[in-house]
This record gives sequence, structure tokens and C-alpha cells, in this order.
Amino acid sequence: MAQSEVRGRTAAVEDAKSLTPRTAEVPAGRGRGGGRRRTGGPKTEPIRRRRRAMRWSATVLAVVILGTAGAGYLYYQHLNGNIKKGARANGDDSKAHRTEPNAAGQTPLNILLIGSDSRNSAENLKLGGSKDHAGDPPLADVQMLIHLSADRRSAAMVSIPRDTRVDIPECKDPATGKRYPPTNDIINVTLARGGAGCTLLTWENLTGVYIDHWMTIDFAGVVRMADAIGGVEVCVKQNVWDHPTPDVSGGSGLKLRAGTHKIYHEQALQWLRTRHAWGDDLMRARAQHMYLNSMMRTLRKQNVFTDTGRLMDLAEAATKSLKVSEEIGTVKKLYDLGMQLKSVPADRITSVTMPNRQDPLDRNHVVPDKPNADKMWQMLQDDVAFDKNGGKSGSKKNAKGAKDDKTTRQPSVEAGRLGVLVRNATRTATQAAVPRRASEITRTLVGKGYTRAQADTSGSLAEDRTAVRYPSADLEGDAQALAAALGIPMSAVQKSTDVSGVTLVVGADWRTGTSYPGKSEPEAGDLPDNSDAVNGSDTKSCMPVYSVYRW
Repeated sequence: MAQSEVRGRTAAVEDAKSLTPRTAEVPAGRGRGGGRRRTGGPKTEPIRRRRRAMRWSATVLAVVILGTAGAGYLYYQHLNGNIKKGARANGDDSKAHRTEPNAAGQTPLNILLIGSDSRNSAENLKLGGSKDHAGDPPLADVQMLIHLSADRRSAAMVSIPRDTRVDIPECKDPATGKRYPPTNDIINVTLARGGAGCTLLTWENLTGVYIDHWMTIDFAGVVRMADAIGGVEVCVKQNVWDHPTPDVSGGSGLKLRAGTHKIYHEQALQWLRTRHAWGDDLMRARAQHMYLNSMMRTLRKQNVFTDTGRLMDLAEAATKSLKVSEEIGTVKKLYDLGMQLKSVPADRITSVTMPNRQDPLDRNHVVPDKPNADKMWQMLQDDVAFDKNGGKSGSKKNAKGAKDDKTTRQPSVEAGRLGVLVRNATRTATQAAVPRRASEITRTLVGKGYTRAQADTSGSLAEDRTAVRYPSADLEGDAQALAAALGIPMSAVQKSTDVSGVTLVVGADWRTGTSYPGKSEPEAGDLPDNSDAVNGSDTKSCMPVYSVYRW
């Protein structure tokens, strides 16, 4: 037991003891006049009863004070014990970079929220339908990045459809030690390849955005959270019934009449899992965004953060429902995250879905719409607000200022004496690598004085963005100088244990030409047209229902 707790409990007991009547202060048999007092007479009985009552009350008070202190401590430990934790990342995340602090020293916060389809418990199996998948590794059916701006004045929620085909990096299962080699597959299988840490790495590999934490929630967790909140308000344009059809073997079972409803229990899970009745995964992501926005508005109306009873109910449900990355695995840290989310006004929260297009290899899957997706990733990297409600003095100005303030190191050797390896990483999920691309850029480097530059001929890689990597601090200045010679931004200069010397990785953003293609600075709210943006303050929108699923 902590010393502070012992001191606290001791002080509580001493405080209670101080309330106990001190009967010894009056000598036995003495009255106020100093004469002898008869004992056992009728006048003394009420006095004795009052004294016994006072002693009893003080004893009860001492027990209550001590018990309350102990119960509070034990309840806090109970909540901490509810929380399940795991490793933040299950492999090398050097392809992502942290956004530089703004002028006030603040940095953005990125949290990956993962909805698991696990059926590995009786509760989840009952809610999840098919028993055929009982015992299977869980899949990440819902994946959403929550981005809090550095100044905590705006937030974004970005979804990637579960059937998006992406490059998945090498991952290691922290529980078993099993290694999973890199592959190209749909993104929802990442959770089965080493847990949430692998899903995080895949997001970082795709977006270049450093992700601070992850949280996962399963079927039963969704139901517990909805019930603890008291239901979440949703709206549909037409009567909806997501039932099996001749073409589709299963459905969520969601059945609602047109209009606004407060959904609880299993119905909340059905809303989040419905896909066919909304039309596709893009529309399912929109329904999920509408649900979460409504949930945040509900919590604000309930003033849950100052209502102790409601907060305890929610804390109990949340700690039982969530599994989190280990660095946020305490009640206090989760509470602090909640308070930061609470500080963002509803009209500064924007929910979007990654721009995508049909997969040319499989019509049932999608792939990133690269130009538009890259624009969105750049906005996240630069901490540019997704909404226009913050005016011109928002995160963009801070992010730009931070870039200009990045410390420049002196090179350790002259350009002609520096060994540089150039790698071709122009391959993507939909395009083959550009032939001899590393050799072409190597010749450019030689022309700029880097005469010891060599092309890596071991094979092509796949990276969305060009990067300059270095293994140790003494080579940081050399890597920065190389980037400057090619016009590559300093944000692309990264320390990595994956390289043994200064290494230029030519990514898919530089497939042609010998001059690095500069990118225009994105403006706040300048989102791609196919991002399906939803504002957090929107209370009037209703989900349209695909005609086959109306009743």
C-alpha cells in the first residue's frame, strides 16, 4: 500500500477520533460544584444514553471515512484492472514522422480506433451472428484515425474501408513471437497478423502519419458503451431492414422506421455493422461517423465529465470494453484523453473517408485514390484543419512555422566523400515500379557532387513518399544536405535503424523527372471532393436506404 494512502487513511481515523467525547476530563463522581453525585439515579440515565449515542456515532463516522478512502482507492485500482493493454507497434515504424511542434511547443495527437469482429467469447458470439468464425483471429472491420490538432481546437476522424487493398509491412505477434512477412492484402486482415500494433504500422506505412496510440473495441464493448451513455440518436430517411437477400447471405438485422431514433443494446451494434442497406462500405463509414458525432453531442448534453454517477457508469463500461496501447493504459490517461476531445467544439470536428476507387484486380475491393488520398495525408502531416470554421489563424500557420524552425545540422563530410544508396520504391498497389528509377536519380546525384552515390539493384520497394533516411545522429546533417540538394522537404528526412548509411528512397510521389515535385501547401477545409466529409455539428442529416432494404 502506498505511503500516501496510509497517511490519508490514518489522518481520516485521527479526524474521526477527535470527534469522540472525552469523558475522562470530568472526574468520576464529581459534579460541577465539586460535591458528590449519586450514581444510578434516574437523572443520570439520559446522560449515559447520550454519551453512548455520541460514541457510537463517532465510531460509525470513523468507519465511513476510512471505508470511503479505501473504497475510492480500490475502485480506482478496479478500473485500472479492467483495462486490457498491448504493444503500441509490432514492428518498424520509421516510415512515419512526427509533426513538428507549433510555435507554442504543442504537437498533434493521433489515435487509431479499431473495431474488432472477434467472436472469441460467448457474449461476442451471441452478438456477432455466424458461429463458423468462432475461434478465428479477429479482423479489423472498423478503422478510424482520430486526429486532434496541436492547439486542440479542431479534430478529424478518418476512416479507411475494411476492404481496401494496401501494402502491409512485416509484423511480429508480441504474444507468440510469430513473424508475418510483408504482403499486399485488404487492410482488415492486419489485426490477425500480430494485433492492433500491426494495424497501426499499416496505417503509418500508408499515410506517413505518426500514430501515438491505438484503441480496440469488440461487439460487446459497443453495446456496453451505448447502454452506459443511455442510447445514441440516429436518423434514417426511409424504413430500413438489413436482412438476407438472394444475393447476400447475411445482414446486420437492423430494422427501423423512417425518422429519428435513440438506439441501445444490440441495435447500436447493428447500426455500426450495417453495410448492404446503406449501399456500400463508403456509406457504412458515413453511418459510423454520424453515430460517433451524435455520441459526442450526447455526452456534452449529459455533462458527463462533471456528473460523478454518470462518469462512473461510463468509466466502468469503457474500461471493460477497450483494449489500448500500453502507454495510455490507466484510467487517468484515458480520462485526460476524453477531456482533450471534450475541448473541441462540435463544428470543428470533421469526419471523412479515405478517397478510394475500385480495385482493378478485384471488383469487391477498393484501393486508395492516390492523388486525393495523398492530399488528405499531407493535411494530417502538416496539422491542417479539415474544417474552415477556424479562420486563417488555425493549424496551417503553426505547422508552416514549425517547419521553418526545424534545426539544420552541419554535414560531417563533403558531398563527394559521402556514400549514398538510392532505392527504387515507386511500386504501388496498382502500378508496377518505374524501371531503372534508382539509376536515373543516382546520375542526378552524381551531377550534384555526390560521386559515391550508388543505385540499389536488389529489387523494387513500395513507398508512397520519397524519404531520406540515416541510421545515427552523426549522419543527420549529411542526410539534410542531400535532401536540400534535391529539393526534398526536411520533413522527409528520417532517422531509421532500417538503413546502414544515408539512403535515398525514391517513392511513388516521384515517378518521373529529376527534380523533386514540390507540393502546394493545403488550405484549411480544402478536402478532396470524394472524401464524404461530415461535420460534427450536423443534426439534420439522415442515412438514405438502398431500395432493396426498404420495407
